[in-house]
Amino acid sequence: MSERKATLNIEGQGPVDFPIMSPTHGNDCIDIRTLGGKTGLFTYDSGFLSTASCKSKITFIDGDKGELLYRGYPIEQLAENCNFLEVAYLLKNGELPNASQKTAFEDTIKNHTMVHEQLAKFFSGFRRDAHPMAVMVGVVGALSAFYHEAMDFSDAEHRSISFNRIIAKMPTIVAMAYKYTTGQPFMYPRNDLDYTANFMHMMFGTPCETYKPNPVLVRALDIIFTLHADHEQNASTSTVRLAGSSGANPFACISAGIACLWGPAHGGANEACLQMLEEIGDVSRVGEYIARAKDKNDSFKLMGFGHRVYKNFDPRAKLMRQVCNDVLKELGLENDRLFKLAMELEKIALEDPYFVEKKLYPNVDFYSGIVQKALGIPTSMFTCIFALARTVGWMTQWEEMITDPEYKIGRPRQLYIGAAKRDVAPLASRK
Repeated sequence: MSERKATLNIEGQGPVDFPIMSPTHGNDCIDIRTLGGKTGLFTYDSGFLSTASCKSKITFIDGDKGELLYRGYPIEQLAENCNFLEVAYLLKNGELPNASQKTAFEDTIKNHTMVHEQLAKFFSGFRRDAHPMAVMVGVVGALSAFYHEAMDFSDAEHRSISFNRIIAKMPTIVAMAYKYTTGQPFMYPRNDLDYTANFMHMMFGTPCETYKPNPVLVRALDIIFTLHADHEQNASTSTVRLAGSSGANPFACISAGIACLWGPAHGGANEACLQMLEEIGDVSRVGEYIARAKDKNDSFKLMGFGHRVYKNFDPRAKLMRQVCNDVLKELGLENDRLFKLAMELEKIALEDPYFVEKKLYPNVDFYSGIVQKALGIPTSMFTCIFALARTVGWMTQWEEMITDPEYKIGRPRQLYIGAAKRDVAPLASRK
């Protein structure tokens, strides 16, 4: 702990000192936990833009450098050298698995991929045209009704069982949500396939014939999972932590995270980006829409450019761009209308002084929607894919929180600006 201190001078009171905490990477933090007791004051920080809500060893983002680290490893190295389950093991355990640990972990996940047969009946309670994310919120939350024998979360073994179960069952549930909307039969998981290939089998296979995964497409989706596995204290992760701080079971916490992720400002961004490309329609109209994006009086916004955290290139976007190229080449879609449109939009935006000065670089959502569309995933399922991948990060963050000896139930303060205290008037005299 650093001996440096920050001194707060308050008019009418003596100066108050607070310790400054130094991280491995990133900004120093002023420890203001004793602020209320020492001064009777609270801080106001709408959106938590300047507030660290926890200590974490899991993920670090340097927005200025365009850097994303999982447990210290650059995302670029992990995407190139590891599969998604290796990354899941890393996030949970803090270290990458060796060969025997990798095999054992993958076997454990395979043994948990099936869901209770009665859970399938839950789907029939939803309308066929229900949004898959609405289905996901309900079904994932209901898992605690089926798997409730390992709920002592002070026990590391119980936490591991919960982690393994939900990581294994999320692809099954996502695929079932998709199949339900299409009217096709649910597909049982296949233990002869790896995690991502098995998911694609459950999504796109039918009982009529054996599904044969394309290795290039499987690898592309696996990288998408890795790129979305965790992203520090974003809105949905903070939601999971806040829900978990009450002692809620992890299935309920993940359901809360899914509900938060459903928001268009969070997990729905890649869907919005694809819709924008469809609206522009043709390369010949790119200039028109670039001009609209720069017009303060125009409501049109250029989706997929810029990021709240990254003030430089989103490192995931560089990886996703290559994945996009690989997938479209494999499928013979190099001249795909939307991809050509996206490339022209990217080219102009990166050369236009307006976007360069504001550092509005393409983010991961700019490419991921195109990739998923090429894979045959409908736009309504994009956020479900995001939730599938992010569940690894959510569960890791949940476990880190509940095993932190300093953790307390979340209870933010407020700056009350409502009516002052007043008395209730008799009914006859009220105006």
